Amino acid sequence: MFTILRFIAKAFGAFLGLTLVLVVAFKWLPIPVTATMLMDENGITKDWESLDNIDRNLVSAVIAAEDSRFCEHFGFDAEAIEQALKENAEGGRIRGGSTISQQTAKNVFLWQGGGFFRKGLEAWFTFWIETIWGKRRIMEVYLNVAETGIGTYGAEAGSQRYFGHSAARLSPDEASRMAAALPSPKKRSVKNPGGWQLRHGNRIERRIGIVRRDGLDACVYN
Repeated sequence: MFTILRFIAKAFGAFLGLTLVLVVAFKWLPIPVTATMLMDENGITKDWESLDNIDRNLVSAVIAAEDSRFCEHFGFDAEAIEQALKENAEGGRIRGGSTISQQTAKNVFLWQGGGFFRKGLEAWFTFWIETIWGKRRIMEVYLNVAETGIGTYGAEAGSQRYFGHSAARLSPDEASRMAAALPSPKKRSVKNPGGWQLRHGNRIERRIGIVRRDGLDACVYN
């Protein structure tokens, strides 16, 4: 029994050490590639950009669309999870309760898909990036590794693909259309949205002003 416990302790210590090495390194270094990118049969188009070179409209738009309490929580939004479970149980459009921090942890360190084991790892890495990276770095990484189209990753590559210009000058309308498509970029059209997605993008655009007014993106810029 002592041998087993010692093996478990060593394995946990090694995992903790590897976690800290990766998280600390990626606090400063661009993420070279992710499992999602490597598994994408459409190839990879990406272009890492500093958050200074990504228009604030996109930051405000993704907060409005994905995680309005991004600056308030420490990686997990219990209220959003509870609301998602309630809405999903009632039927209709399925929605998730993951925060931007959780999505970033999954995109950088893990793989797509569900399961309790992967969700547990996601929570583990979410805790560490919140602790070590902070909100600004989390947002910067998220906007560089998130899938923004078929074989397209990051704000800069998405902006160039859809609008033909840099992510440094996205209009509120462009930023809102990108944010509306983020949950399912292979299926949702950024350039010519229609129906529910068009209405959703318009709601996000209106909320950009609220995000700015109420300081919901302040933790990214202060």
